[in-house]
Amino acid sequence: MAGMTSSARPHLNSRLAAFGTTIFAEMSALAVATGAINLGQGFPDTDGPEEIREAAVRALRDGRGNQYPPGPGVPELRSAIAAHQQHRYGLSWDPGTEVLVTAGATEAIAAALLALVEPGDEVVALEPYYDSYAASIAMAGGTRVPVTLRPHGERFRLDLDELRAAVTARTRLLLLNTPHNPTGTVLSRAELAAIAELAVERDLLVVTDEVYEHLVFDGAEHLPLAGFPGMRERTVSIGSAGKTFSFTGWKVGWVTGSPELVGAVRAVKQYLTYVASGPFQYAVAQALRLPDSYFEEFRADMRGKRELLADGLEQAGFTVFRPAGTYFITTDIRPLGESDGFAFCRALAERAGVVAIPNAVFYDHKETGAPYVRFAFCKRIEVLADATERLRKAFAR
Repeated sequence: MAGMTSSARPHLNSRLAAFGTTIFAEMSALAVATGAINLGQGFPDTDGPEEIREAAVRALRDGRGNQYPPGPGVPELRSAIAAHQQHRYGLSWDPGTEVLVTAGATEAIAAALLALVEPGDEVVALEPYYDSYAASIAMAGGTRVPVTLRPHGERFRLDLDELRAAVTARTRLLLLNTPHNPTGTVLSRAELAAIAELAVERDLLVVTDEVYEHLVFDGAEHLPLAGFPGMRERTVSIGSAGKTFSFTGWKVGWVTGSPELVGAVRAVKQYLTYVASGPFQYAVAQALRLPDSYFEEFRADMRGKRELLADGLEQAGFTVFRPAGTYFITTDIRPLGESDGFAFCRALAERAGVVAIPNAVFYDHKETGAPYVRFAFCKRIEVLADATERLRKAFAR
């Protein structure tokens, strides 16, 4: 048409052009298209406590949160977050200046990195890592520096010497995730103490993603890095209700830290969602005050599901890395005669009626992650039993 021009210039900026559609969207769509059991994306297939769901309903009916809630989050939730941190870990946070409610942990990660990273700063992250980390670092104009967790026996481990070597004069921030998705690694007290010493020595900020804090097994213990010497004033800690209470659609997360750090994150967050999840904030405030027995029963339930899926995967021929935390299991597909996780997962829906996630998507070094595949066990027992039976039949020798 007259007057129309075309341009080869891409619409998506160069920082994000490499990311495209997430693997979770692709694999979830594949599950729907094939009728396969979706053990890929990490969301439960049952709702959390009925009393908490009803608390959200009451908030809606009472008109609480139906309009914009306060920017930092409703006072009831900020107080509950502070009380929870005090009760569980002995950490004291001022609800008024040291707690910020976010639209899930994903926004908290993005806002923290956008607030704290200058263009050209290096951000050291543990590889493999949740895919939003890479995108958030790119949006902030930072340079991603991966430190790879590697298999050691039945678990993936962090090489502290490799971590130290990755820190340069350009390093601004360490981005940690413990309990770690996708490997299930839970950093030990000794490892965290060494990381704290490194951060203090090199004057680094640290962002810690702790959304799986209540899902630790086999004697593992979640210890917030902010509680280690010298770390309170340099750590942004991120939590979330979705993983602990099985209401992932509510998108309620939070940040705790010093007033200076939380203030910086809030300055960015106000231009992202500004506020979100109003009525659900009141319900999550109640959830955080549930008795310790809830968290113990939740962990015991997930431990049983972990054992069911891990045993089934081993019987099907996978090498299984039993996680010390989270609700994901990483497997090695090489004993099945496979080596390409992407191809394996794209064929698995038809071959076995099960969907999983290729771990390579969580790596900068794709070849390192190529033979690993992640399965989620936050599903009903009967669903996991069906999935493991399908896998056993598909790979029976």
